[in-house]
Amino acid sequence: MDLKSKIILISGPTASGKSKFGIQLANKINGEVINADSMQIFKELKILTARPQRNDLKNVKHHLYGFKSVNDNYSTGNWLNDAKKKINDIKKKNKIPILIGGTGLYFKALIDGIVKIPDIPLTIRNRIRKKQLKIGQFKFYSELIKLDPLCKKKINKNDTQRSIRAYEVKKFTNKSLFDWYNETYSDFNQDDFIKLHIDYPRDKLIKRISLRTNEMLKDGAIKEAEKFYKLRVKKDLSSNKVIGLSEIKEYLDKRIDLSELKEKISIKTRQYAKRQSTWARGQMSDWHKIKFDRLKPFLKKFPKSA
Repeated sequence: MDLKSKIILISGPTASGKSKFGIQLANKINGEVINADSMQIFKELKILTARPQRNDLKNVKHHLYGFKSVNDNYSTGNWLNDAKKKINDIKKKNKIPILIGGTGLYFKALIDGIVKIPDIPLTIRNRIRKKQLKIGQFKFYSELIKLDPLCKKKINKNDTQRSIRAYEVKKFTNKSLFDWYNETYSDFNQDDFIKLHIDYPRDKLIKRISLRTNEMLKDGAIKEAEKFYKLRVKKDLSSNKVIGLSEIKEYLDKRIDLSELKEKISIKTRQYAKRQSTWARGQMSDWHKIKFDRLKPFLKKFPKSA
């Protein structure tokens, strides 16, 4: 297997062992790791986002971890630009870029390119949202199909979020959302990628999530959250979505006890893992699936770097 021209992508649900597997692979093939997790970019949230440990960072060069403030806006487009630069830098050193994460949109942007739809004014977006609320999803979807017939086979009639997005794009740009998609190109060829997805059984993943939640709380997740609250981060910033922050706030406000805190974080993490798996089924059908208990044997397929 010639890896010199390849970019390796490693995905999987949260707590599936992506980072450990990626580090083992990087050590074997002389690779460097690039973060593809939208929450692990924040420097102030190391424990709650399960960033790689200090020893792992010493053994293998890691990029785009803990480098943005929780007060910063950081889009998929920002990540794509940064990731492309890191990929090129790593290749110039004759090393192999290995991207690890659970953010499906990041991988999609890298593989397919990013849609360059013009920014839609907030007044138009709000007007369309109010319309959807007023007439209901059934009538709104019917109007969408009249406005943009391409949506009929591509958007589920119950998918409110995508229906609204398609409606506002067509209304503002006079071009279908799917025409915009068709005009989107990647900087890479499809055969540049080795795409690996860790397949983890739901029952075993639930146990791992519970164990990891306990470890996070022992390692200082509550203190980390307290520091975050003191920063008074704007509510609309994505750092607020880190799992555990709102639950710890409930605990500190004495609305729940410690056992309830553990359970609430575990449940929310399981829900997130389920969404990741749903995304993988729909968007990653061509990725190579590796069973969780076959990771070590799979590593042997890769040639050891000289």
